[in-house]
Amino acid sequence: MMAGFLDRFFGTPKSAGSKEDAKSRLKLVLMHDQVDLTPAQMEAMKTELLAVVARYADVDREHVELRLERVDNRISVVSTVPVRRVTGRLAHAG
Repeated sequence: MMAGFLDRFFGTPKSAGSKEDAKSRLKLVLMHDQVDLTPAQMEAMKTELLAVVARYADVDREHVELRLERVDNRISVVSTVPVRRVTGRLAHAG
């Protein structure tokens, strides 16, 4: 998991020359600096969020994404968690 984050963070050799990829990585570094989260802390947050979601749904852990996004002057944590099927309490709610 951490290796995948680092690959996305630093890019791969085939994308290293891309100006847009470099700008995107720089923006990510600046956002991480502003919220003061290390890659290890982001990974820990991802693990904890997955533990909560897994109580209610069977998730595809291999395709989970957690990232920071800037909109105006706000930084948001955005997560994509593919759900295979709903289980537990959520399946019986409302």
